[in-house]
Amino acid sequence: MLIKPTLKTISELSGLAITTVSRALSNAPDISISTKEKVKKIADEIGYIPDRAGVRLRTGRTNVISLIMSTDSEIMDMTGRLISSIALGLRGTPYHLNMTHHFPGDDPMKPIKYIVETGSADALIFNQVQPNDPRVHYLIEKKFPFTMHGRSCPNEKQSFVDYDNGEFAKIAIEKLVKKNRKHILMITPPQNQSYGLEMVQSAKNTAEKHNISLIIAPIITSDSSITLISDTVSKQIINNKKIDGILVGTPKGAMAAVAGFEKLNLTIGQDIDIVAKDAVNFLKLFRNQIIVINENVEIAGKKLAEAAIHAAQNPDSEPIQYIDRPESDYTKFN
Repeated sequence: MLIKPTLKTISELSGLAITTVSRALSNAPDISISTKEKVKKIADEIGYIPDRAGVRLRTGRTNVISLIMSTDSEIMDMTGRLISSIALGLRGTPYHLNMTHHFPGDDPMKPIKYIVETGSADALIFNQVQPNDPRVHYLIEKKFPFTMHGRSCPNEKQSFVDYDNGEFAKIAIEKLVKKNRKHILMITPPQNQSYGLEMVQSAKNTAEKHNISLIIAPIITSDSSITLISDTVSKQIINNKKIDGILVGTPKGAMAAVAGFEKLNLTIGQDIDIVAKDAVNFLKLFRNQIIVINENVEIAGKKLAEAAIHAAQNPDSEPIQYIDRPESDYTKFN
């Protein structure tokens, strides 16, 4: 029968006190880097795994970061890479990543309240952030650590990691202007989410500045089904043959839009140019003529992990806020 390694085992092998071993594994700031490395090396060699129940009894912590994601994400979006990047950001720390899902149509407060009321995580990460998001107000009231992929109330001190979607829209419109496109069809993100509002307002301002027409596609958003986006794009072009450019914020939306105008025997890069945001370097393989602006999800994931740990360990300190901005020399993506 194998005996499970314990803190006492590491203590005996290292010659350090059990309390020192425990604090080293918890990345305590008063423990030297050399001691932490020594303890971690021994722990890895003997296959030490912390007893979460024991940790919780001793410290009140779970060593769990819970990521709450909707189940309606499409296969071509950035969800998988974001999850992987968050997990990598927690690597080498005492924290583990748990996934909690909520389903379309369900109350998004439900998983938040469950985790807070059961104390099943030390901090939360969530996305699809709304302006004045009720989840934010609830978590602040409960003094529960959290960070967001997106912004809710920009003027408040809340922990978040975000992409500058306003700058993305500005760059996208300017790229189409350089291609001498004057009638742009925009497939917007959901307008109940903060990033969608930011992207649309910036696109409108930039189009007005350059005196070009911006047409907001009706009925659909970039989260709509591929078939609905494709059909709507076809109908819009049939009804307005001046459309010569498309702006969309997702790879799925871009692929569906291309399918929509190619059904009309229009050629990408000649009859119509399209600008899209991509996080997985896929669109150029689909159609090389698509103008791509990259979003670095690896950085976002690592920053979200950092922000969540900071929120859990330093609840009374300044929250981490990080905005990833599109490259100024965006021609490198084309």
